[in-house]
Amino acid sequence: MSQRSNLIDQAVAALRARIRSGEWAVGERIPTEPDLTQLLGVGRNTVREAVQALVHAGLLVRRQGSGTYVRSTSEMSQAMGRHLEDANYQHILEVRRSLEVEAARLAATRRTDTDIDNLRASNAARQDAFASGDVDSMVRADVTLHFAVAQAAHNPVLASLYEGLLEAVSQNIRRNVEHIVSAHTEDDHDGLVEAIILGDQYLAMTEMASYIDHYIERRDTSAT
Repeated sequence: MSQRSNLIDQAVAALRARIRSGEWAVGERIPTEPDLTQLLGVGRNTVREAVQALVHAGLLVRRQGSGTYVRSTSEMSQAMGRHLEDANYQHILEVRRSLEVEAARLAATRRTDTDIDNLRASNAARQDAFASGDVDSMVRADVTLHFAVAQAAHNPVLASLYEGLLEAVSQNIRRNVEHIVSAHTEDDHDGLVEAIILGDQYLAMTEMASYIDHYIERRDTSAT
């Protein structure tokens, strides 16, 4: 393998790591090419090829005149996102309930100090986003917090499944957020985050289930 190919592979791995970790969330614009050159310590051509590789993989998307944005957190997430493009909203909510209630329970029993810091920071960012009323910011912040809960569960299989569902979950969350904005309703995850931090698995499960059940019940009511 040539030195140049090796540098490109390293740059791809570094960019992928930031996407997978949530440092660059789905829907967020990544740094500009000059900034990435400084961040990675490689040339602009290497950065350009690394970014293009992730565009081809479906993790990034270029928007003319706007920049490059995170489209998905993994190839599996991208593939599953395409598969679930036409999935029923109710069905996604039901799958979310199964995964996220268990994730909340595990997070309450396994969270580390780093997880606690991440959950608090994610919840604070979510509160700021919801206060702004900007739907795109609200969706990104909500996805980030829910994924932080999944990561705090420290179950790699669960995290991978949730990561694979992120595309569909993001669209699902967008519909929830649009309802919150149009209905001018209150929405927060303070109780959920505090239950996880306190290690109360039953309260964490109840908080998460109650949150998702609200949208399932709203869907059931609107369908009747």
